[in-house]
Amino acid sequence: MLKNPMQWIMIVLGSLIYSIGLNAFLIANHLAEGGFVGISVLLLYEFHLPVGATFFILNIPLLVLAWRIFGREFVLKTAVGVVGVSVFSELTKFIQVPTHDQLLAALYAGVVTGIGLGLIFRTGGTTGGADIIARILRHYRGMAMGKTLFTIDVVVICVVIIVIGKQVAMYSLVALFVSSRVIDFVIEGAQNGKALTIISDKHMEIVKEVHEQLERGTTLLQATGGYTGNDRQVVYCVVGREEVVRVQRIVHDVDPTAFVTISNVHEIAGEGFTFGDDPRRRRGFLRSR
Repeated sequence: MLKNPMQWIMIVLGSLIYSIGLNAFLIANHLAEGGFVGISVLLLYEFHLPVGATFFILNIPLLVLAWRIFGREFVLKTAVGVVGVSVFSELTKFIQVPTHDQLLAALYAGVVTGIGLGLIFRTGGTTGGADIIARILRHYRGMAMGKTLFTIDVVVICVVIIVIGKQVAMYSLVALFVSSRVIDFVIEGAQNGKALTIISDKHMEIVKEVHEQLERGTTLLQATGGYTGNDRQVVYCVVGREEVVRVQRIVHDVDPTAFVTISNVHEIAGEGFTFGDDPRRRRGFLRSR
């Protein structure tokens, strides 16, 4: 059983939202999808088979196999997602938003389906199909899940090119790309930014300017040069995405020869980000020992 009842609600809600995006924007505008849903949509276009029933039938042998390999909890979460998409894709067939602009339809489809899948993935659940295959191949062959999922999507899109045409395949790829970005946003949260690691002989001047100009905290890390063997301090600072350029400008003005690396940071929690916006709470910096 799922430990948190809210996870059930998230999976069901995500399945509903995904199904609305599928029917309202993809199917209504004769676009395709990747994975097993994509196969089901193609069968709908060619043979008028219901998407929900086809998707459910395709997943039955995979769920049985996954039960034997991964156990009850994974299959339970996946089964809820599979049943949810199968049922809601039929119940929401009346929701149609046809448009003459397929690019616009692809963008809307990507956003809505991405939100739905993101909610499901946040719980650790899936919608079965290609995801189960990817997990099985990783379990037995050590293959990366991302590569397997990408391969399956490419195969489905290639079939779309043959059966429906290049234009539909192109817009379907746009929808898949947008959906993947929205999924990342839903899973990682809106509170994300950039982390800067700055190596400079003028580290204290940089710290002072960051505190005064951005009112962001910094951390000084004790490090040792691998080549010189000299001890030095490294400045570590986490800022919002819109503040990265300002930090870079500060570093360049203080020390144009400074070594700077920038990396993505997700789910930021703490002073200056989730504890309110009182500047007095962000000015201090920590010394790491």
